[in-house]
Amino acid sequence: MRKFFFSAIYIVAFAIVGIAQHNHDHDHDHSGHDHSHDHAAQHDHAGHDHDQHHDHGHHGPICGVEQDHEFDAGATALHHISDANVYSIGPLMIPLPCILYSKEDGLKTFLSSKFHFETLGHGSGHQAVDKYVLDEGTVRRVTDPNFPKGEVPISGFVHKEIDGKHASFVCYNNNLYPTDAKSTADGGLFGGGLTSFYDFSITKNVTSMLIVCSFLFFLFRSVAKSMQRRVGMAPTGLQNFMEPFVTFIRDEVAVPFLGPKYDRYLPFLLTIFFFILGLNLFGQVPFFGGSNVTGNLAVTAVLAIFAFLITNFSGNADYWKHLFLAPGTPWFVKIILIPVELMGVLIKPVTLMLRLFANITAGHMVILIFVSFIFIFGKNGTYWPGAGLGAIGSTLLTLFMMAIELIVAFVQAFVFTILTASYIGASTEEHHHAEHAEHH
Repeated sequence: MRKFFFSAIYIVAFAIVGIAQHNHDHDHDHSGHDHSHDHAAQHDHAGHDHDQHHDHGHHGPICGVEQDHEFDAGATALHHISDANVYSIGPLMIPLPCILYSKEDGLKTFLSSKFHFETLGHGSGHQAVDKYVLDEGTVRRVTDPNFPKGEVPISGFVHKEIDGKHASFVCYNNNLYPTDAKSTADGGLFGGGLTSFYDFSITKNVTSMLIVCSFLFFLFRSVAKSMQRRVGMAPTGLQNFMEPFVTFIRDEVAVPFLGPKYDRYLPFLLTIFFFILGLNLFGQVPFFGGSNVTGNLAVTAVLAIFAFLITNFSGNADYWKHLFLAPGTPWFVKIILIPVELMGVLIKPVTLMLRLFANITAGHMVILIFVSFIFIFGKNGTYWPGAGLGAIGSTLLTLFMMAIELIVAFVQAFVFTILTASYIGASTEEHHHAEHAEHH
């Protein structure tokens, strides 16, 4: 049990660092995520045609631009599965600590409530703080050097499509000022681009991880104490509930793939299984954060990196000989086989990362789109019969999808764990024992 906790601490620490530096995997435009979202094709403004404009909490013009109120189901779904600098319980927005760094201004720490966002809304701030703004729950930074520092009121946000990418502008004193892309550490790989600041904040996903890990700690602490008190006795209560899970991972995953060495890797396998399972199940709790932690590439990438490092650091001589020498094969086959084997070493963690991310994200998006039927058929609240029929249909479809997602939560935790065990088992397998047995 102690090994399990140490493994958990390491994984959580690195996952938090990963998500803090990469806390918004996708630079989506979420204009229109409210049930009265703002998308409008307007005349040329600031040098661009067909701009998208929106601001939550403002129903009048922003910097002279009238607001539309069309509902966009796709944008709504993308918004609600993305990370944010506020934590939501239903419509209630709770501020979170902001830890922001830029070369120009250094380190800034404060609560996101300093942006004066609407408590019952969607997290758009009404105040800029040292050139930082809160746009739909996400911290951005104004790049214009003429924008004032300190705490200044702002009138709203305008989103534009520029060169195929979404850009956000803040309205201040009836002028539009461009803001930087969302803070990422991906070098632009996932669309965020390089930014003038880094966001190391305790975001919604980080908060969800801390909640889940705290719950798991106390859960297993209670089970461990029960085991110590009831040595040689039949398990009861939580111990009786959790023991089949642990036994299943040991007997059906660790032992078959790792053999006699299973005990060495069992704590790690149990850690990633319960960590992923806990986050998957927590993300399905309605209205409580709407977290999509395992649907965040930063988190799944950290888990995959752990699997990659443990697999390769555990690799024996036979494993490395097989990768670089391919013994027993003709030289002309080695020319093709060795590069393919080396590529496979790198592809395996990538598939681990993408499989978990894609399955969890897809499930969340489907559920949110089903809920959107209420507003689509109800014509954004103007046609009540359609809204009623949409509510009935979306409720039935959502309940069905949530049942499927419950299964997916367990399956994806199991798949990630069993594939990790298979990779470790392949790198630690002693091939010479089989050869020695054949000679006899």
